[in-house]
Amino acid sequence: MAEISEANATILGPNVFVFDPRMPMTAIQDKVNAIFKQMEANEFGTERYALLFKPGVYNLLFDVGFYTQVAGLGKSPDDVLIEGGVNVPAYWMPHRNATCNFWRTFENFAINASPATNNTTTIAVSQAAPIRRMHVRSSGGLWLFQVDPETGAGGWASGGFMADSVVDHLVLPGSQQQWLSRNNKYGSWANGVWNMVFVGDANGPSQDNFPATPYTTIERTPVIREKPYLHITEAGQYEVFVPALQENTQGPSWANGNATPGKSLSINDFHIAHPTDACAASINAALGEGKHILFTPGIYKLDDTLHVNNADTVILGLGQPSLIPINGRPAICVADVDGVTIAGLIIDAGEVTSPTLIEVGPHGSSAKHVTNPTFLYDLTVRTAGRCKNDVGITINSHNVVGDQLWLWRADHGDGAAWNSNPTKNGVVVNGDDVTIYGLFNEHHKEYQTLWTGNDGRLYFYQSEIPYDPPDQKSWMCDRTNGFASYKIADTVTSHEAWGLGIYSYFRDAPAKLENAVEVPEVPGVKLHHLTTVWLTGTPGSEISHIVNGRGDRVYANSPESAMRQTMNEFPSA
Repeated sequence: MAEISEANATILGPNVFVFDPRMPMTAIQDKVNAIFKQMEANEFGTERYALLFKPGVYNLLFDVGFYTQVAGLGKSPDDVLIEGGVNVPAYWMPHRNATCNFWRTFENFAINASPATNNTTTIAVSQAAPIRRMHVRSSGGLWLFQVDPETGAGGWASGGFMADSVVDHLVLPGSQQQWLSRNNKYGSWANGVWNMVFVGDANGPSQDNFPATPYTTIERTPVIREKPYLHITEAGQYEVFVPALQENTQGPSWANGNATPGKSLSINDFHIAHPTDACAASINAALGEGKHILFTPGIYKLDDTLHVNNADTVILGLGQPSLIPINGRPAICVADVDGVTIAGLIIDAGEVTSPTLIEVGPHGSSAKHVTNPTFLYDLTVRTAGRCKNDVGITINSHNVVGDQLWLWRADHGDGAAWNSNPTKNGVVVNGDDVTIYGLFNEHHKEYQTLWTGNDGRLYFYQSEIPYDPPDQKSWMCDRTNGFASYKIADTVTSHEAWGLGIYSYFRDAPAKLENAVEVPEVPGVKLHHLTTVWLTGTPGSEISHIVNGRGDRVYANSPESAMRQTMNEFPSA
């Protein structure tokens, strides 16, 4: 019998709980319940947790709150089974509203829900809540929203992302407004609201009825290396498994008896950073020695940029750690080298303006990385109240791949206001052959996304433009009303994007946005399945056009055509 006191007494520090099936289940249950109670409504708190489960079966039923990662430590998701359930409810918001259920992670385990939850797994989330390498066996399926018991209607939800997973039965989005499903397999997919994108799923639904059925389906994923993950060997040693690069994939990497191709790195190859004693100098020294970096849960204030100069470096976060540059520098700069991984981090802006928070490749990067791209996974770049930066992520290198990125200028919370947490752009892509799966980019004061590189590809875009322009004259691009959310530079000759959703809620003024999207009208630039929605807002506000002066305006909640406009193809066939 193992003792529960051993759970957070590992090399991973006190905020990582490593559970063992030999521990008393009641003790594990009490611990995970206590963490959820602390984290359920802790939206802007500083606490961070990782709940890791060694291989085995656990008879548990628990919920997951903010800044909590739940992950199995097996090589395969089926090595760890939670028999009972793991869920994300939306109790803390009125009417089961899940639109603020951010910053939590489900990864690399199996769930079989019990009759206590109608044999159903509920993960009612919005941005920055990825589901990866999961096997949901629950006979009632996976619900991506929660029903409001007062009205019987689905509570709002604004997610979300699932990849490399199997759901044996139904996936029910319900009131979930948008979602990216990549390399998954499910019994069936029930519905959509505005923008559901399926890339490389084994059985993605037909897109033939768009926009009445809001599906965009791409048969294969052109290039992917699944996110690295921590696991434990039979000898009790921690390793980080780094999946291999794959092209034109369909379905999960591990299903049907297959093992995910790749290699394991010993934990001895990692510098394990703890918030109590880590600093930029010690982390940079480790990087200079060729170490990978494993950030344990917590807040890291950086007085210098972390410089990643070695190819194939892995920087991996456990439990949603936050990195904060405190003197106006980037948090992370990556040299123009092959195969870097940055995964599972929150990058918070500081109180001194940083020109960018993450820079991938210096300005003018020119090397090609086709056979070994840099990957960015599960990153939140956040500009909260009284913090500031110009750009969230700047990508100068070629062949970079993003997989679930959220760039968020806070629209709520202490100190969030037009002049007190300014940002210009969420993402600026200057490199060629950049691919992004799942770009969530919101509320910045200029272009949300500015793409100047050629041969870019985007699969799923969710963007709320800023809520808070105080008046129209404060939000003008030269003589044009507002800044397009998705801007492809006039010099670009080749670009393709699928499943773009741009939404307005002009809370403080009757502001207008002329175009949700602006692109050069050349043969190599193609857009598929675009949606604009007027969520709510000040009367007189609107998105005037979808792209380049085409498409009708959205300006009210009724009739339906005043709230939502769509375009199947641009340019039109």
